[in-house]
Amino acid sequence: MAEQHTPRSLIVTLYGAYGRETAGSLAVAELIRLLAAVGVDGPSVRSSVSRLKRRGLLVAERTAGGAAGYALSPDARQLLDDGDRRIYDPSAPKLADGWVLAVFSVPEAERHKRHLLRSRLARLGFGTAAPGVWIAPARFQEETAHTLRRLGLAPYVDLFRAEHLGFAATADAAARWWDLAAIAKQHEEFLDAHGPVLRAWETRLDTPPDAAYRDYLLALDSWRRLPYADPGLPDELLPAEWPGGRSAAVFMGLHERLRDAGARFMTQAEPPSTTAG
Repeated sequence: MAEQHTPRSLIVTLYGAYGRETAGSLAVAELIRLLAAVGVDGPSVRSSVSRLKRRGLLVAERTAGGAAGYALSPDARQLLDDGDRRIYDPSAPKLADGWVLAVFSVPEAERHKRHLLRSRLARLGFGTAAPGVWIAPARFQEETAHTLRRLGLAPYVDLFRAEHLGFAATADAAARWWDLAAIAKQHEEFLDAHGPVLRAWETRLDTPPDAAYRDYLLALDSWRRLPYADPGLPDELLPAEWPGGRSAAVFMGLHERLRDAGARFMTQAEPPSTTAG
């Protein structure tokens, strides 16, 4: 199945990859140029930027040269900083690190927030231990607190540090808390899409900035969702032949080969051909 890269997601990925290196904003015309390199047209960029502005992730801000542009909001910077710890650190935690539990109760009059809480915890990588009780590796605690505060959901949630004491084996319990087969499928899809890209780069001696930028941005846009779908469980809780390590190795290989070369594309006045060759 072909990967879906939405304009809105690609814009967030662009800012996450390259848009925090200066305190300034990116001009609208520059955003259009940079997104054209990955197949997004100008009207789609403008409409997606407007949506991200309404969501509070981008703020209108003139560039140093006086052009109309957009910068990350403080909330968006916190969101991306939290994401960095997952996206660029593929190491698995130790079982002894324990768990964070999120226990929530929402009044019936505000039941719409119940769905928001469930969906947000799921997007943070939490599994369901019981109705109203969600579980994740303990290292997610700080990011979870940031997210719940940002969304105004903290008053409905209590966070606890915990260890699993029984009665089922922890590996069996984890298989109930998360849909590991669905997560493994996402890793396999990433490997199918981007493994050949890495292998192609490994045969090349040159690294053209335009091709590096395109392949890196698309890989990052795909990869950055995976460390949220996959909680990164300790190895002893995972099925045999778990594909997570292989997909992380492919992403990190692309990151190390392409990221800095792609940054040079950001400074080019006009995009050259995007044919990787």
